[in-house]
Amino acid sequence: MYSSADREAAVGVFDSGVGGLTVAREIMRQTPNEHIVYFGDTARIPYGSKSKDTVTRYAEQIIRFLETQHVKAIVIACNTASAYALETVSKEFPIPIIGVIEPGSRAAVETTKNGKIGVIGTEGTISSGMYSSFIHHLDPEIEVIGIPCPLFVPLVEEGWTKDSITREVASRYLASLKDTGIDTLILGCTHYPLLRSLLIELMGDSVTLVNPAYETALELKKLLSSRGLGNPGIKTDEKEPYRFFVSDTAQKFKAFANSILPYDIETIKKINIEEY
Repeated sequence: MYSSADREAAVGVFDSGVGGLTVAREIMRQTPNEHIVYFGDTARIPYGSKSKDTVTRYAEQIIRFLETQHVKAIVIACNTASAYALETVSKEFPIPIIGVIEPGSRAAVETTKNGKIGVIGTEGTISSGMYSSFIHHLDPEIEVIGIPCPLFVPLVEEGWTKDSITREVASRYLASLKDTGIDTLILGCTHYPLLRSLLIELMGDSVTLVNPAYETALELKKLLSSRGLGNPGIKTDEKEPYRFFVSDTAQKFKAFANSILPYDIETIKKINIEEY
């Protein structure tokens, strides 16, 4: 049986940078009583072009840091780290850990009508084949078409979500997808929901977008409930229900976070993640 202290502990959320804030935002919406400790590995972004061994080592270091914050569960709010590291770290650490790929895949399988699902993500996520693998585990008849879109992350991090350059890049990436007849598209990187309106416009009304950030927040809610770990309520004297840590460039992270989160962050702490 879990104690009240366990239930009031925070949920750890981590990403290679700011993209995972879209997951944190959904967790805030879906489980407003939960405290969050967020870590953005801004010194080592991007993960999408790194090897599996490297990304797994990064994930292990971050989880060791999050354990020092006494979190009760961890969300890997990064598709590349979910693809490369989730299986390994789930065996290594006793704490419940979920990623973004399985919730997003399940939602896509439930959504598609014609059995054709597209996935856009980093090179690491697409080359790992994890979305295809899990979707085929649920339904082997579904056709999955993956397209890497590596430039989306730096464009989003520059704040160029409405820029003509981003529109041109997106048009080129999505051109081949539009010819495949998909009716469902998974936003397979946590940065991509910030391009949602552009992607809807370019893909058209016949394609439904699946946001794994939203689906992961629902999955977390179910996990906490099933284990009796849901927080009964944030105390009124709680000064910082949400705490943020980065490995570099705290000011840039703060500006970006305050542009997408439902409240302004006052404090962000920079830590040396290599010590963990």
